[in-house]
Amino acid sequence: MFGYYLDLALRSLKRNKALTALMVLTVGFGVAASMTTWSVFRAVSGDPIPQKSARLFVPQIDNWGPTGHEPGSNSTEPPSAMSYTDAVALMRAHRAKYQSAMYQIADSVAPKAANQSLTLIAGEAVGSEFFPMLDVPFAYGGGWSGAEDANRAQVAVISSQLNGMLFGGADSVGRMLTFGHHDYRVVGVTDDWHPHPVFYDVVNTGGFTPLAADIFLPFDTAIANDANINGSTNCNQPPAESGFKGLQKSECVWISFMVQLDDAAAVRDYHQFLVNYSLEQQRAGRFNWPPEVRLRGLMAWLAERHVVPSDTKVSLYVAVGLLLVCLVNVMGLLLAKFMRRSGEIGVRRALGASRGEIYLQFLVEAGMVGLAGGVLGLALTWLGIAGVGWVMPPEIAALAHMDVSLLATTLIVAIVATMLAGLYPTLRASAVQPAWQLKSN
Repeated sequence: MFGYYLDLALRSLKRNKALTALMVLTVGFGVAASMTTWSVFRAVSGDPIPQKSARLFVPQIDNWGPTGHEPGSNSTEPPSAMSYTDAVALMRAHRAKYQSAMYQIADSVAPKAANQSLTLIAGEAVGSEFFPMLDVPFAYGGGWSGAEDANRAQVAVISSQLNGMLFGGADSVGRMLTFGHHDYRVVGVTDDWHPHPVFYDVVNTGGFTPLAADIFLPFDTAIANDANINGSTNCNQPPAESGFKGLQKSECVWISFMVQLDDAAAVRDYHQFLVNYSLEQQRAGRFNWPPEVRLRGLMAWLAERHVVPSDTKVSLYVAVGLLLVCLVNVMGLLLAKFMRRSGEIGVRRALGASRGEIYLQFLVEAGMVGLAGGVLGLALTWLGIAGVGWVMPPEIAALAHMDVSLLATTLIVAIVATMLAGLYPTLRASAVQPAWQLKSN
């Protein structure tokens, strides 16, 4: 019977081509608008490291007190970043399975003794446990060791993109490069690793940045070499001393921090450690206020920092609203189309067709309109994704792409939404009384 219903639906749709085209266009535009914005929203709001996000946490320590807070933030919330004093203390205490302090750096880079011009790149100063904590994949080599951290070794991990630019993509482990005014030995080359958002350093990147991290240096080595800070620095009062050394001694916050805690007991213990550390600082005279600490899971941290841009949410709501308006219009068109065929319905009912069969016949017809609208929506969605850069920042627009899941979702949404819109018109069509239609005709 399904094949028979398909044949009836095709005959009906061909009978009034203008009305069919109008319904298909309406569904196509509504679905394309919603799927285009959904592709952007999905890219910026997804779990950046689903296999481990539940075990990653961001600690916060209030080193400013109740009278100081970051611009635009909640006054009861501790600073989003850490001071150098607190970050070093937490690193030395090492109460987590893995941990890393981080700050963003940028400078020029070139291979050692090569005839290439200098190139400005961005990077991160991190601890050795950064790589296993975040499951960073490697094409060549690996991260440095804890001993190299302690000895402030002049080593670096570079991205595959930078490796291709400097060394032609070959295994560059052991090669030398110059970053800023210092020479570093390459110990590892990351594989294609571009997490979105940049969850490990939201404080300095905002989650999305046009400059991907192409080099990673040991945290203590970068500090010793005065590696240029490329991130945000917030101070509740000016440092007593000028320069990078003065910044390290101040209460300014500019360092991100992340830890891996594998179970609930470890989370409780680490939170208590943060409270105890704040109490120690209070007793030492550095703080004169009660401990105010936070320990948020990664996804909660991303939500608290509003990493998903508000304009993507607004665009998604508007697009869904447009889809609903389109479906209401399709419902009206289907109702008019179906009720004009009351005579045909009456004859079929008189010949023995049940209400359920009439219902299925017209529901199949609505589904075919949805399928055609979905195919059109795919083409329009592809065009919409190509033009996202006109209304979204480039670093966010670049994340939207057409893949198999979006293709399938577009078709499913178009078919299901159109069939839902056709429920009421189909119900009205199946309720036609054959006796009235046969008598009137």
